[in-house]
Amino acid sequence: MAAPGSHTRRRAWPLLFLAVLMFHSLAIYLFTRGFLLTRTELDVHSHRDDRIGISPGCSSWPPPAVDRLVIVVLDALRFDFVAPSTFFQERQPWMDKLQVLQRLAADEKTSARIFKALADPPTTSLQRLKALTTGGLPTFIDVGNSFGAPAIVEDNIMHQFAKNGKRVVMMGDDTWIQLYPEHFNKSYPYPSFNVKDLDTVDNGVIEHLLPSLHKNDWDVLIAHFLGVDHAGHIFGVDSTPMIQKLEQYNRILEDVIDTLKSLSTSGGPHENTLLLVMGDHGQTLNGDHGGGTAEEVETSLFAWSPKTPPNAVLSVLGKNLCNADLHGKEVCVSTMQQLDFAVTIAALLGIPFPFGSIGRVNPELYALSAGTWDNQQIGANDCTQQNDLEAWMRRYAEALCINCWQVKRYIDRYSATSVIGFRAEDLNHVADLYSKAQANWSSVLRSTCPVETSSQDELKECANKECTSSALRLQIDAYSDFLESFAKLARSAWTEFDLWLMGIGLSVMILSVSTQASWCIIKLQQKNQRELKLDKGIHAADSVSVTQWSFLAVCLFYLTGHWCTFDGLRYGAAFIGFDHFHIIRQGLLLSIDTFGVSHILPVLSLPFIAICWYNSASKNSKVNDATVTRLIQVLLMYGLITSITTTLTIICVTIQRRHLMVWGLFAPKYVFDAIGLLLTDLLVVLASIYYS
Repeated sequence: MAAPGSHTRRRAWPLLFLAVLMFHSLAIYLFTRGFLLTRTELDVHSHRDDRIGISPGCSSWPPPAVDRLVIVVLDALRFDFVAPSTFFQERQPWMDKLQVLQRLAADEKTSARIFKALADPPTTSLQRLKALTTGGLPTFIDVGNSFGAPAIVEDNIMHQFAKNGKRVVMMGDDTWIQLYPEHFNKSYPYPSFNVKDLDTVDNGVIEHLLPSLHKNDWDVLIAHFLGVDHAGHIFGVDSTPMIQKLEQYNRILEDVIDTLKSLSTSGGPHENTLLLVMGDHGQTLNGDHGGGTAEEVETSLFAWSPKTPPNAVLSVLGKNLCNADLHGKEVCVSTMQQLDFAVTIAALLGIPFPFGSIGRVNPELYALSAGTWDNQQIGANDCTQQNDLEAWMRRYAEALCINCWQVKRYIDRYSATSVIGFRAEDLNHVADLYSKAQANWSSVLRSTCPVETSSQDELKECANKECTSSALRLQIDAYSDFLESFAKLARSAWTEFDLWLMGIGLSVMILSVSTQASWCIIKLQQKNQRELKLDKGIHAADSVSVTQWSFLAVCLFYLTGHWCTFDGLRYGAAFIGFDHFHIIRQGLLLSIDTFGVSHILPVLSLPFIAICWYNSASKNSKVNDATVTRLIQVLLMYGLITSITTTLTIICVTIQRRHLMVWGLFAPKYVFDAIGLLLTDLLVVLASIYYS
């Protein structure tokens, strides 16, 4: 017969475990709010009528260099998908499939260029699209939005397109519609979450892409293919479906380029059109992405203009890395930061730079469009015959001048608005670089030929000066130093750690674990000694066994091919038995695959272990109150061990929050441990309710 009050005590156990779950949830919520904060997003936008007024040569947004822009996004485009295999130590089966891009880069190197584009981690698709369009750095907390992209409120090039009369047509990945629901004149979105489907999105893009190139109802065309990304997730890079996809893309790009060339004659609709073929991120050999490895952050960008820049400007297209391709022709590859994409596109199309963009107008992309400029317009009423290089350098320096003004304006607003902002000494250093660069600009204007000269005195004064490019080069270097210095500062200290919230969260976690441990070690042990009359050796054996069981659960997580990074999530498991995507169903399947054998199964197995332990120490095989009490003790010990592990992870993350690998290593580990703890607590609550 049950002891008096035993049923009351049994009913109290679920309340205890529920209280533990609530404390852990509060601690993790507070710590996460402090640790995984995004940077302060400013809801401020640049406008066409912004009063820049720095100097006569830097008083308004740059004029457009191209009329139309075609952006073909090949999701998860690795660098070695585009660059010739001769750039790598060993040729692989997936290399040299995009022959049309290599051929253009070799035959038309003055108007076509391959770039190694470097993305900033984390490299999930949402972060990359957001960073590409805003010109800012991605933030770790946005990983949680990768499966439900919210509309972007920060200033971005899509907003600037719409506000400045640029008609935008989009086709492909429906993530664009989620991010920018009201920015497209026409859109043909296709669902992107079914990674088992390699063709639906791509076929939809193919259906609309070529016909759209013949129409005049757009200024910017975005075509986002997904087949390579999905093929990587399901089959890996070294697979037949991946090679087939790349070969299909090669045929599509050949048709696109042929169409653009046929319509790029004088007076044609694509006379001043720029083509960009680019990836948003790379991928590992297993098709994963999200982290910060070289395979994931290195992607490609190919640029082609139908007009050849002046010969003098070609010196800007430096030979960063050149090799002969398979046909013995020289192909040169440059390197650029994806951070520079938004501001460069804005400068090329002559629209205001996004307010939060911190990149630099890329000189090589800007130089590729020099063939579209009217030199008479650049050097109207020149006092001397400037050569084309000086004319281009002056225009580029003016673009950088406005580029720096925009970044400095953003720094000032961010520092005034943000709770923490940047350190005073860092801001002073950046401000000093900006002041020096702008102070030199006035002397540069006096030592070089002005863009417009209306006074005979100015003509005479300029005629007495030697118009050289040396002053412009120094000015470009000064502006570049300022922009690169701030980008480095932002990368090193962008995330605003709220140390108060982190400290409170950690304190709540330590308090919860201490209370849980005290109850487990003292109160419950005393109660067991009174009620079960068990030998202390049996109790010690139970503690050791529970500890071993928790270590086995950790081993099972890694043994089944998982690891604590988001690029280690096996998305294909979410579609086993299903061909269509449903966020709840696929999310549940992905959770079971990730945490099934390491968290769910071990907790569900604890009752059997507790019963076996008790029966081995007792002649009574019947499950009674003593057995349930022993089970409660086992659940409490198991939860305590998981809590201690997560607490140690939180302490480690707090200490290493400025570590180089904080987002690539420590933050994912924290997220996985925190989710695992809450899942374990929830299962323990359910088990205690069931058995009590």
